[in-house]
Amino acid sequence: MENNLTEQDRILLINKPLEWTSFDVVNKLRYVLKMKKIGHAGTLDPLATGLLIICTGKMTKQIESFMGLEKEYTGTLVLGQTTPSHDLETEVSEAKDTNHITLESIRSAAEKFTGKIEQLPPAHSAIKIGGKRAYAFARKGKDPELKPREVEVNEFEIIAHNQPEVSFRIVCSKGTYIRSLVRDLGEELGVGAYLSQLCRTRIGSYKLSDSLRVEEVKP
Repeated sequence: MENNLTEQDRILLINKPLEWTSFDVVNKLRYVLKMKKIGHAGTLDPLATGLLIICTGKMTKQIESFMGLEKEYTGTLVLGQTTPSHDLETEVSEAKDTNHITLESIRSAAEKFTGKIEQLPPAHSAIKIGGKRAYAFARKGKDPELKPREVEVNEFEIIAHNQPEVSFRIVCSKGTYIRSLVRDLGEELGVGAYLSQLCRTRIGSYKLSDSLRVEEVKP
């Protein structure tokens, strides 16, 4: 930990609101705290909520170490339908019959995506390709050239199945795309799936239950 820290050198645990980007949170807190040196340790998609670690002042030097910590998420996926972005950012396809899908078959499929796996990131992602974000290509109808990369999924727990919705909890490494796990689970089951709700509940030992809403942060 950095020595000689002042009150301006802070770690803030923030519960990111739905439809805010991670940069929206940073920009709002930059204004509230009147801080030029401020950043977040790990992006959340606009349609995700949950824990965002914000660092200010000298603590911004610790951002990389926070980004490398294990993450935990809870969420809901919908079986039998897909979207280009694998979430609700884009249009949902027509529904397929999923009545034959059981809780046991979902859990069995989820087990295939635990441990160290090769994962293809979503086309609608912030990964840079030739200096441009992948989503910039995807939103123009182009197919960005993304390569699979190794991630680690420590737990993929299927909590409940209420046709066609499935509630889950995932514990994973840095760089894991939950939307990709949902896509791959749907493909494994042969019916497709998209992510309808996602919340990050933990980063390392930092918990969402200890976070503040943006409006609760004071200078």
